[in-house]
Amino acid sequence: MAVLEKGNITIHTENIFPIIKKSLYTDHEIFLRELISNSVDAISKLKMASLAGEVKGDIAEPQVKIAVDKTNKTISVSDNGIGMTADEIKKYINQVAFSSAEDFIKKYEKNANELIGHFGLGFYSAFMVAQKVEIDTLSYQEGATAVHWSCDGSPEFELVESDRTTVGTTITLTLQDEELEYAEPQRVRQLVKTYCDFMPVKIVLDNEQINKQDALWKKSPQELTDEDYLEFYRYLYPFQEDPLLWVHLNTDYPFLLNGILYFPKLKPDVDFSKGQIQLFCNQVFVSKHCEEIIPEFLMPLQGVIDSPDIPLNVSRSALTNDRTVRRIADFITKKIGNRLKSLYNEDRKKYISSWSDVGTFVKYGAIRDEKFKKQVEDLIIYRTTYQADTVTKEEAPKVEVQSAGDDAWSDISDNQDSASIEPYTTLNEYLERNKEKQENRVIYCSDPSTQNTYVELYKNQGLEVLFLDSFIDANYFIPFLEREYSEVKFARVDSELDETLVEEDKAQEIVDPTTNKTRNEIIKELFEKAINKPRVNIKTQAIKSEDPQGTPPAMVLLPEAMRRMQEMAALMQEKTMAFPEDHILMINTSHPLIQNLLDLNKSTIIQSGDESNSMVNLMCNHIYDLALMSQKAFDAEGMKSFVQRSNQVLTNLTKK
Repeated sequence: MAVLEKGNITIHTENIFPIIKKSLYTDHEIFLRELISNSVDAISKLKMASLAGEVKGDIAEPQVKIAVDKTNKTISVSDNGIGMTADEIKKYINQVAFSSAEDFIKKYEKNANELIGHFGLGFYSAFMVAQKVEIDTLSYQEGATAVHWSCDGSPEFELVESDRTTVGTTITLTLQDEELEYAEPQRVRQLVKTYCDFMPVKIVLDNEQINKQDALWKKSPQELTDEDYLEFYRYLYPFQEDPLLWVHLNTDYPFLLNGILYFPKLKPDVDFSKGQIQLFCNQVFVSKHCEEIIPEFLMPLQGVIDSPDIPLNVSRSALTNDRTVRRIADFITKKIGNRLKSLYNEDRKKYISSWSDVGTFVKYGAIRDEKFKKQVEDLIIYRTTYQADTVTKEEAPKVEVQSAGDDAWSDISDNQDSASIEPYTTLNEYLERNKEKQENRVIYCSDPSTQNTYVELYKNQGLEVLFLDSFIDANYFIPFLEREYSEVKFARVDSELDETLVEEDKAQEIVDPTTNKTRNEIIKELFEKAINKPRVNIKTQAIKSEDPQGTPPAMVLLPEAMRRMQEMAALMQEKTMAFPEDHILMINTSHPLIQNLLDLNKSTIIQSGDESNSMVNLMCNHIYDLALMSQKAFDAEGMKSFVQRSNQVLTNLTKK
């Protein structure tokens, strides 16, 4: 066989092989991605040459074939693409595919991982895992001679004629002993699924296609159905709930970008710092990390972004500041905002049903991105306690609610079954609706389960409460709203009792001649003595109600400013906030139980009996316990004490 050339690879390449072998990429497995990418590129070039009329006859069905031979320690990647001539091998292989290898080495010898994305250099990644690399190729050009190139990882190579008869290229790697995993068919299948699953060419191993090939994001949205999008999501993220909605990205100016982003159902422990979007370049998987491309508030989105215009070969800090990357991030943000706006306007039933999850994205995005905030500020909705039947139909303002009919947001006053519907409203509508009763004041609930008693009190007096109960609200979104609406005061339902909830009871201020104290003073002293916690502030108020028995005998109140300071301190220390020792115990003097307690105390004074006095103390503590329980404020020791006191109270009550 005639030797066409024998020599050294040019331009000081003895310096590049140690870099390639040791640290060209973080993961050696990348070599297969690079070789397959080059094969697909060769097939694409042959197709273009055929369309230009440069190829005689028909071209075969595009295919990349992988073969492994564990016995001989080899793996080969073959394509039926454009092939190469001897001169092209000299130009593109021996000269390392760029004009200055010295500059290349100086740039990357300290951080060779920055090479990721240079698919043109993919061939040389083979030397990370191979002790010898061979190229067997025949160019599509008429009369071309097949050639065979080989190199053992040193600067020496050999280029000879080959007896190959089919157009295309086969690259064969003789693997190093520590890299024999790549001669295992299952390992190859795994790598193809990871990196090359959506490449537009069939990839075959053992006569079986092993890649999906269908890159849905490259198709036009008009030719896709909802089921197509759902099936693709299930393929990408098996064993997860179906997504809420999705956005199809498609632009070719001022940059080329395709993709599909999905809004998943959020888990309570969602981490906004870790992305789940897969980054591709020309349908080749590059990374699971898009932190520098996707705005932080969209990190929990899932799906695919494919763009050849993202500069993958630079450091992350440079990537963050890259102008194209910033424009791509702005484009994605705008498309997300437009998608939400169209859903809000065109399918509000779906918008509402998705809000518990989508709302977190929207709120966090409004906090983090000024442009996004302007897009979505009118789309932010809140669940509310408002019911139109508390006013006349003429007075009833519009509150938008989810209904069973086609009109997802109908006027609640027109809905006969409004009691079973959870209404939603915007903040501006809330403020307008309540400006006469509580101007520029928002009463909100952050935990419906523990604050239900307080919410019911407000509802019974016709006062509207908003629910700000997602995990983003307390520490982030409410402070954001207070900055945006600087004239508005936000107060949690358990921070204080609105003056409309209490009534003046002049009888409470009458001085008892036997004790020289008012009824309220006696009640306060009873609880202070029984509870014996100086940091608990005892207050007495009469809750307004037609059914005093239906109101709580006591309530724990947490002043807004103090509670927020403690929540912020706990957040900064990354720990759960303990229930504040400083809080208010509000005794509802209109409740029958409190009157009975006073009567019991009077009998104690008359009888001077220790047993009766003990019962008063027990009852005071029991009432306090019940108030704490509504706030879920018990620790293990508190619960133990509560059970013991409860048993003692029941024992005393059942004595003959």
